[in-house]
Amino acid sequence: MLLRVALAVAILAIFVYGLVDVIRTDGRLTRGISKPAWIVVMIVLPVLGAILWLLIGRPRGTPPQRQDYRHPTAPDDDPDFLRNLEVRRRQEAEAARLKKLKDELDAKAKDVDGGKDKHETDEHDNDGLK
Repeated sequence: MLLRVALAVAILAIFVYGLVDVIRTDGRLTRGISKPAWIVVMIVLPVLGAILWLLIGRPRGTPPQRQDYRHPTAPDDDPDFLRNLEVRRRQEAEAARLKKLKDELDAKAKDVDGGKDKHETDEHDNDGLK
C-alpha cells in the first residue's frame, strides 16, 4: 500500500515537473517537435511524455527558463525615479537662484530710478525758490 502511494506521488511529481518545464521553456528552444506538440504528448502520455521530454525535447545545457516578472518598484528603489528627482531638485534650485538674482536686479533698478526721480524733483523745487 505504501509502495503504491509512493509510486503514485513519484509519477505525479515527474508529470508535473515535465509539464511545467515544457510550458516555461521558450518554444524556439524545444527539440524534436514543437512546444504545443510536447504539451499534448505530456498530457496524453504523462510518464512516458515526461521522460521523453527530459531525454529528447528539453534544450541541452540550459537550466529551466526563469520568468522575468517585471513588478513595480518602490520610488526609492527605482534608479530612474531617483535620477529624475535629483534633476528636478537641481532645476528648482537653479530657478530659485535666478528668481533671487532677478529680484535683486529689479530692486537695484528701482533704487536707481527712484534716486534719479527724487534728485530731479529736488532740483526743480530749488529752481522755483530762486
